[in-house]
Formats: sequence, structure tokens, C-alpha cells
Amino acid sequence: MQAAKMTPNVGRQLLRLGGVSSRLSALPEQPRPGPAWRPYAHGAAQTKPDALSSEASTREKRIQTESKSFAVGMFKGQLTTDQVFPYPSVLNEDQTQVLQELVGPVSRFFEEVNDPAKNDMLERVEETTMQGLKELGAFGLQVPSELGGVGLCNTQYARLVEIVGMHDLGVGIVLGAHQSIGFKGILLFGTKAQKEKYLPKVASGEVMAAFCLTEPSSGSDAASIRSSAVPSPCGKYYTLNGSKIWISNGGLADLFTVFAKTPVTDPATGAVKEKITAFLVERGFGGVTHGPPEKKMGIKASNTAEVYFDEVQVPTENVLGEVGGGFKVAMHILNNGRFGMAAAMAGTMKAIIAKAVNHAANRTQFGEKIHNFGVIQEKLARMAMLQYVTESMAYMVSANMDQGSTDFQIEAAISKIFGSEAAWKVTDECIQVMGGMGFMKEPGVERVLRDLRIFRIFEGTNDILRLFVALQGCMDKGKELSGLGNALKNPFGNAGLLLGEASKQLRRRAGLGSGLSLSGIIHPELSRSGQLAVQALEQFATVVEVKLIKHKKDIVNEQFVLQRLADSAIDLYAMVVVLSRASRSLSEGQSTAQHEKMLCDSWCIEAAARIRENMAALQSDPQQQELFRNFKSISKALIERGGVVTSNPLGV
Repeated sequence: MQAAKMTPNVGRQLLRLGGVSSRLSALPEQPRPGPAWRPYAHGAAQTKPDALSSEASTREKRIQTESKSFAVGMFKGQLTTDQVFPYPSVLNEDQTQVLQELVGPVSRFFEEVNDPAKNDMLERVEETTMQGLKELGAFGLQVPSELGGVGLCNTQYARLVEIVGMHDLGVGIVLGAHQSIGFKGILLFGTKAQKEKYLPKVASGEVMAAFCLTEPSSGSDAASIRSSAVPSPCGKYYTLNGSKIWISNGGLADLFTVFAKTPVTDPATGAVKEKITAFLVERGFGGVTHGPPEKKMGIKASNTAEVYFDEVQVPTENVLGEVGGGFKVAMHILNNGRFGMAAAMAGTMKAIIAKAVNHAANRTQFGEKIHNFGVIQEKLARMAMLQYVTESMAYMVSANMDQGSTDFQIEAAISKIFGSEAAWKVTDECIQVMGGMGFMKEPGVERVLRDLRIFRIFEGTNDILRLFVALQGCMDKGKELSGLGNALKNPFGNAGLLLGEASKQLRRRAGLGSGLSLSGIIHPELSRSGQLAVQALEQFATVVEVKLIKHKKDIVNEQFVLQRLADSAIDLYAMVVVLSRASRSLSEGQSTAQHEKMLCDSWCIEAAARIRENMAALQSDPQQQELFRNFKSISKALIERGGVVTSNPLGV
């Protein structure tokens, strides 16, 4: 019996979350190793001088197309360090100065003007706060200065988002829904005319923006939307009909990025298919209305409402991107904004840890300050580790983007998953450290916990993103295995490739490793943690290969397996990110270097153990398959019963 099936369409949509092809290459029928060469720490390909010409030609093509993403490489057993070592410093002197000039005023504004408790009680952001944010330029942080914005790069933006996350997540959603996704499509895909028309108004805050994708029947399955936009006979406009639910800023916005199905003619066949197209829709076009504000568990200060489009005439010049290219637009917007969520979560954790530390340092029980108790010490240490990892991820991804990388989708998804779950854990533990006081309204921690719950759901649920991380990584590895299968058809022309791969496989199976090393890349004081990371990578890549060979293209259906691969991928990426950041601190002799070393070493010890345990479990097939079958059967019984199946042990 196969575990946790999903339709092939689900697998394809998950892969498309990254804005890439969803085709999983056909894998070889028999267990075959991957290619012989590996880009080692400095990214150089290791080749044999006597390689035959066809092999050399194949490698040359591979080198040209090889991803520089560490996350992509780890699924293939490669130590691709271009984007992770050294820890990036992307801001030039002018950008650093601009950021320094902004950090102070923004911090003071949130400390002195904004009142998060009052916003939460009013279920809206106070007008004085909104006006102050407009004066600070907070509504157009990444809009080019020549179009009225502040013109920040991703890393500068992340730093300010971190400050907002420290103080008020409700306000953060208002700002983020506006610029991180609301009008981000204009920055990424807008024409010159669209940018000139809309960006000055959204940058000033004169016009609020919203992102309209989710529908009553379309949540994580974005491709199933029903809203439609039909071109007029004259070709001058589209008639838009439909509704969108749970839209942040839905009741405030005057400009909407809306996704709807449109008829698209295939130029080759003449067949007409419905494809998603993105539109810039103004409330002033007429026919745009919204429902009452939703009553929510958290982020109450933000406006969330259903938005209705009834016979809205949208000019053809308001198509965003290409007709039929709306899914790509939506996924690029979401991928492009996820690093900001990790930055916000890092800020939230920083503020929450300060509350926990303050309580632990001043609370006396049993004649001792409670920070002297081991249980409290472990809680605080783990909270600090989670914050350090999240912050390190956020600025790693933002720097990769600022450096021009286009292959960061897996890393961005990981940062969103990790940050949202870490912040929840840290805040929950803060309440535990504070005891009854933490449960009370006055300290404000319960509000933060309520606000945080949505972050594991919106902009891609963590469950869906885990599947995306695993499927995207497996797809790249699948292409590699497919290439090896092709090489086997011409063994003499690819002798070096096959012999080198066979040698690598023998070394792995003999427990000798594949020769990967972080020596000379990380600081010598972190060598033990570096070895743990390399060992974890090899264990992870071995299991990925085994599962791909076993399931082939049907890996898209193995959700139990994919979830566990994703968990280990997240742990592994986190290990490398903190190794990079701590190495920089040690190399530069920063005052916090030894503290960062402890955070890094502690994380790597536990993450390596989790990966080892996870991979060992996946390799013990009979037990795992029994477990997966049990999960499936238990779930089925619950559904059939309508709830818990077992009766009360008292029998009454």
C-alpha cells in the first residue's frame, strides 16, 4: 500500500510554486549513481584529465547550467558554497549610511508613537500611526527614489522589517500586504507606463494596495481559481468577475493585483485554453466592493476582507506581465517576499527574548533568581539559537537576492517555514518562563502569540512549502539521475563519468565519505561542526537518491517521505547558514564571536542528530512503511467516524 497519495496535478502545482518547470525527468530503472564530478567548496568541477570528448562536452554543458544554490546542491550531495560562504556583506558605504539614518527614526517611531495594544483593541491601526508611517516613507521602501520611494535594496528592507516585527506584527501586515505582495508585481513585472502611473501613489501611501489570489475554493491550490476575465470584442478591456477572500488590506486598498482565468489561444494549434492572468485593478474602475472586516484570532490591527469584482472593465494596458502568465507572476511575487517574513520573525523573537530574560533575571523562587535554574537556562538558550538561525537565514537570502541570484526559491521557502515556527516556539516558551504573568494581557506576549499563528498559514502554508522544498530539490536530483541513465546508453563515451561515480558510491557504502570538506572555508574553531554538516549532507543525499530510484516520478505522491526530507533539508541549510555567519564573526574578531560559536555549535550538534535519526528511519523501509500505513488508516477511520474513534475508558 502506498502512503499519503496526492494527485499528479498537486505535485505539479507544488513544483510550480518556484516558478519553474514541473517536469520530473524519467529516472533510470536500476539503481545508478549520480555524475562523477562535484563542485567542491569553491565551486570548481573535479574532472579527470583523460576524460573522453563526449564526457567533456556533457560536463561543459552541465557547468554552464549548474545551479549555485546550496539548497539545490545538497539534494545532489554537492557542497555548493558560492551563495553561502563567506557570509555575505552586500551593503556599500552609502547604503549602510542610508540604513543607519533610517534605523533610529523608525525604532523611535514604534517605541514612542505606535501603540500595538491599542491597535489590537481597536482592530485597526490608529490614524496617527498611519500618517506617521507615510511621513517616514514606510509605504514605498523599495520603490525607486525617482518614482517617489526610498529605493532600498532587499537587505536594507529586511532590517527595517525586522524593527517592525519587534514592535507590532499587525502594522507589519498592513505594510507588508501593501508593498511586499500588494504592488510588488509592478516592481517585478510592470511596464514603464504602469510603474510611472502607480508607484508614486503607492509609495506615498496615498493609494493602498492589496494582493488578490485566494478564493473560497482556491487556497493552497492557486491554479484552481474561478475568477474570470473575458476580453472585449474590441480588444480594449477585460470584463472581470469573481471574488477573493481573506484579503489583507481588502477594505482599505484602492489598487489590487488580481488573478483571474482568461481564454488564451495556442498559436501552434489554435486551441483555446483557460490560463491565469494578472491584472492591476483600480477600485475606481467601478464594480469593486468589499465585505466587512473579518474577525480574526490575531493581527487584528490589519484589515482583512472579502473583495468582490462584478463586471469590472479592466483596460488591456493593466495586464501585469503576459496574458496567461499570471501563475508565474503570483509565484514570483510570493517567492520574492518570503525573506521579509523571516526578518520580521527575527525581530519578533528578539523582543520576546528580551521579555523572557527580564523576567528570568528578576523573578525569585525558592530563594534563587529563576535564571539560575537549568530548566530556564535551557529554554533561554534554545530561544537564542532559534533567533540566531532565523536572523542568519533572513539576511543570507536577502543578500543572495541583492547579489543578483535568481535561484533562491528553496532557501526563501525554508526561511519562511523556519522563521514562522521558530517565532511561535520562542513566544510560547516566553509565556512558560513568565508563568501566569505571561498568560496575562498586560505584558503583551499573548497578543504576539495570537498574531504569530497566521504566519505558518499565509503566503504558502508551511505544509505546502515543505512539499515544495522536497519536490523542487528532488526534481533537480532527478534530472541528474536521468542524465546518468543516458550516459549508460553510451558507456564507452562516458567512461570517466561512470567510473568516477562508481568510485564515489563505493566510498560512501564503505563509510569513507565522498571527499567533501568545509576545511579552509569555515573558521578552524568550527571544524567539528563543519564535519557534522558535511556528514549530514552525505547522509541526506544518499537517502534522496535511494528514494528517487525507488519511487521515480511517483515521488510526488510520497508525502510522508517528502515531509521528512524537507525537515532534514531545513536543518541542513540552517547548519550551513550559522556556520557561515559564526565563521565571519570569528574571523573578524567581533565581540560576540565566542557567543555565536556556542550558538552555532549547539545548533549543529542537535541538527546533525535529527538528520541522522530522520535518514536512518527513512532507510528502515519496513518499519517506516508500517508507520505510514498506520497514519493513513487512523486518519481514514477518523474521517469515517467524524472524530475520535475510541470510546471513553470508563465505558460510560
